[in-house]
Amino acid sequence: MKRDTTFLVFVAVLVAAMLFFGIRKTRHAGSAGTASASLDPKGQAAPDFTLDQLNGNTVQLSSYRGQAVLLNFWATWCGPCKIEMPWFVELQKEYGPQGLQIVGVAMDDSDKDDIEKFVKEMGVNYPILIGKEAVGEQYGGVNVLPTTFFIDRDGKIVAREFGLQSRSVFVDHIKQALSQGRTVQAQK
Repeated sequence: MKRDTTFLVFVAVLVAAMLFFGIRKTRHAGSAGTASASLDPKGQAAPDFTLDQLNGNTVQLSSYRGQAVLLNFWATWCGPCKIEMPWFVELQKEYGPQGLQIVGVAMDDSDKDDIEKFVKEMGVNYPILIGKEAVGEQYGGVNVLPTTFFIDRDGKIVAREFGLQSRSVFVDHIKQALSQGRTVQAQK
């Protein structure tokens, strides 16, 4: 009986030590990861990328030059993303004619069919791209979902938001992005 108690105490101390060092290491690694994400990208050129759309076509971010872009990194399992998406549908309708293009980047482990089904259920009216970790890294590491960047007509970042924000915050950033940079006329 005494031997069992000693063994249980030993195991409890070992587990506690592992938890302590594991949590400490995770916090340290997390703070290193968020250090790059905490750098203010405002005024910097948005990193260009090429990703596949759900329909198989490829999209290059720079092809939207001349339009303001709301670039939203999201996932199907993300609760706050599900709250934002209907707002983005409305905002695309409202500000699209003024030159806004919302672009969603699915940072999901789900397969393309699951993402496509989710997007259809949400009534999304803007392009959804299949994200890659490398693209997230170009944007400072997308450690929080949703993460949203607001890009002006010249391709410069005017704002970045982590997590769920109020609709009015998005509207303010959209108006700012639309008001900056030059409109590029579509070539015929």
